[in-house]
Amino acid sequence: MSTLIRGGRVLRPDLVKCDAADVLIEHGFIQAIEPVGLITRSDVEMIEAADRLLVPGLVNGHTHAHGGLGKGAVGDRVPLEVFLSASGAINGSRTVEDKRLSAMLTAVELVRKGCTAAYDLFVEYPVPSREGLDAVAEAYGTVGMRAVIAPMMADHTLYEALPGLIERLPSHLQEQAQQIKAAPYEASVAAARDILANWRHDRDKLRPALGPTIPLHCSNAFLVECARLAEEYDVLLQTHLAESKTQAVLGYKKYGQSLVAHLQALNVLGPRLSAAHGIWLDSDDISRLAAAGAGIVHNPMSNLRLGSGVAPARALLDAGVCLGIGTDASNTSDGQNMFEALRLAAFLSRVGDADYSRWLSTEEAFRAATEGSAKILNFDRIGRLEPGYRADILFLDIGLINYVPLRNPLRQMVLAENGAAIHSVMIDGQFVVRDRRLLTVDEARLRQEAEEAVARLDMANADAACAANQFRDLVGHFCMAHARAPFHVHRRLPDDVPPE
Repeated sequence: MSTLIRGGRVLRPDLVKCDAADVLIEHGFIQAIEPVGLITRSDVEMIEAADRLLVPGLVNGHTHAHGGLGKGAVGDRVPLEVFLSASGAINGSRTVEDKRLSAMLTAVELVRKGCTAAYDLFVEYPVPSREGLDAVAEAYGTVGMRAVIAPMMADHTLYEALPGLIERLPSHLQEQAQQIKAAPYEASVAAARDILANWRHDRDKLRPALGPTIPLHCSNAFLVECARLAEEYDVLLQTHLAESKTQAVLGYKKYGQSLVAHLQALNVLGPRLSAAHGIWLDSDDISRLAAAGAGIVHNPMSNLRLGSGVAPARALLDAGVCLGIGTDASNTSDGQNMFEALRLAAFLSRVGDADYSRWLSTEEAFRAATEGSAKILNFDRIGRLEPGYRADILFLDIGLINYVPLRNPLRQMVLAENGAAIHSVMIDGQFVVRDRRLLTVDEARLRQEAEEAVARLDMANADAACAANQFRDLVGHFCMAHARAPFHVHRRLPDDVPPE
């Protein structure tokens, strides 16, 4: 049966017009949007949407579903590299069912906060597995979301990736660090090939990709093989690029050029590639990204949480780089709220530029969190409400106090919405959340399973956590020294501001 949504205020693609209209949906697609009462059909399911603002589902350009079981595990003053040094302790000892559970927690929070599609870099140790990625895909499928799912891979450990780090450690810890090994890149490439060759999920909603995690953490041969594999199987690539100043400084030290220039030299830079964060980029880097057709996903929540800096969103947009918005993982952003992410993206653009004409507008922030991220995911008919597009629709309650009085729906949504107004969520024309109730997952059971899993995993990873604590401050001080080194890019205040 077709569906007719009657009388909701529909946010149109120009993000200006937001009038009461009827929306006709057939086979998961929007067929028509017409003035109220103009569509006269008797063979439809009628959904009354008076007092609802209808907007496209938000699209998350970068997350990590393995972070779902890691909530609260990261200290409150932890920079990126210190967080990475404890990754094994946070994500270790997991069964396939734990991976499914973690992805389910992430997907449930995403959809409850208005996100209908996500790009997920999921980590497994020591190498990715078909079973693990299947479990993640099944979790997204059960919830009802769209997702691009990439195994996150590296063939260098943190201690191998950062030039000079091992040499700065005390001798007894040098030995421990040298004993920590990543799998050879050939093993990860073989595992990734198996995943891509045997993908059994509906690619209309669930697609595989590849995630070489951070350029410094991947050998040149590994990066080249990932690019070749992506080309062979016609899938996307995503990495973390210039997320911290430490990465940017050590990139020059290791490669004699920027991280972006390094990827370009390896022929990895191209339209298949998107990169999360993109904070410590200079104008040449941004020009290279634009020329290659690569995208950047702005992750303001984790950038602030980890003290990484503020991404140059305006410069990226001005250069023609596709800009998406992401939440990053729940263990570094403490949640999966895309409304918070897009609001912070708008506000943070005000920090580094006194010229208010260059601040991100509400339209630009919302477009990045919908159409921009949709392009990053390579889903071509999501991210806007228009005939021919998939019916991924949020129903926001405009009776909520944030919208009273209602003057400018887009502005009030972008600058004040936190997910509280989400009344219903539709994906492919089917309700996933209706009347604030999740229809696809038993949330009480999910909570019980999560609590039991965390208790078991924390016990299993206790020794790894103790071992990681030995390295914590040493890694932190090493990276702090590089974060304070002179550098031609300034993305953090106040210590990086050049004298006037």
